[in-house]
Amino acid sequence: MVKVLISAGEASGDLHAGAVTRAIKQLEPTAEVFGMGGDCLREAGGEVLFDIKDHSVMGFVEVLKRLPDIWKLRNAFIELMDRRKPDVLLTIDYPGFNMRLAKLAKERGIKVVSFIAPSAWAWRPSRAAGVVKVVDKIASIFPFEYDLYKSYGADIEFVGHPLVDTVRPSLPRKEAERLAGKRNGHPLILLMPGSRAMEIQRLLPDMLAAAKILKQKRPDIDFAMPRAVTIERDMLERPIKQAGLDIKLTEGHTYDIMSAADFAIATSGTVTLEAALCGLGCEILYKASPVSFWIAKQVVEIPHIGLPNIVAGRLIEPELLQDDCTPEKIAGTVLELLEPERFAQLQRDLQEVKEKLGEPGAVKRVAELVLRMAGENRREHLLSGKTET
Repeated sequence: MVKVLISAGEASGDLHAGAVTRAIKQLEPTAEVFGMGGDCLREAGGEVLFDIKDHSVMGFVEVLKRLPDIWKLRNAFIELMDRRKPDVLLTIDYPGFNMRLAKLAKERGIKVVSFIAPSAWAWRPSRAAGVVKVVDKIASIFPFEYDLYKSYGADIEFVGHPLVDTVRPSLPRKEAERLAGKRNGHPLILLMPGSRAMEIQRLLPDMLAAAKILKQKRPDIDFAMPRAVTIERDMLERPIKQAGLDIKLTEGHTYDIMSAADFAIATSGTVTLEAALCGLGCEILYKASPVSFWIAKQVVEIPHIGLPNIVAGRLIEPELLQDDCTPEKIAGTVLELLEPERFAQLQRDLQEVKEKLGEPGAVKRVAELVLRMAGENRREHLLSGKTET
């Protein structure tokens, strides 16, 4: 029986973990998939031993504060690897933790596959060398990522971006509009403050204040807010109520909601790329602690942080970072982007982004790669005389 240990530490990673697990089980129904994830992994038949709701964290300073918890999680993974002896470790994003976990797995003779590999192209190219040392195989999702890692000697395959497979509306247009609260002749703007509690705390107040300004200037605008599964409903409902705004809080069918909306104000992250695949343009926001932001400015080596902008190779969606992320600037930029000519150009740019993300089938290609690496691991163990338990 193939044993796959999986580590996905955030909501976006859990989405990919669920999709890959489902594909693995279609190819190898008896395969065991277990580790860290959330509802998506669980629903796909994976065994969630560490829930992302308890372990998601971002930012340099924030990670330091959570070090004792991260250390406990590391030790729990070590115990799990020693006890259940997986054939392969599949890491999905969450690089700070997952690359340390990859080193521990490799020391135990477990093959390591990295999917959504550390963004060496963003932070510093030399980081790729460290990843190559602890990872046996990289499943690359961007062409420029493939080129960089290949130059450092990585065993890497370009699989395409998994969102091309997973981001698909499932409802008829009218039903999607009903769920989203879309009214005829009224622009619908989504507020997407993030999937982590600290993102909500930092950005939701500014988003709500911007929504009030927009409502004053454009009374015809409606708002909706999809809730990430990692965020408790009350964390969103309470500030919405305090702001005195009529915002529809939606549950599930996120891609249908995105496809029904006209524009979004979103925290920087995978959600902006999901929106792009739905044809939904975003204003991209980012805030961190002052120390974390200063450190990031010293090490980030790309001009943009928004994924659609990085894929496009130029600024197609506005980015408001740190002190520039004010309610007044958020509202003003949205109004500019809703102008017909600017709106039409953004739609053309989003289509270009979609084309650059590759052909469908990435998820299946990753599943095949994981099973292939598991098979290689078993053969190596048999040749070396190791017995399986």
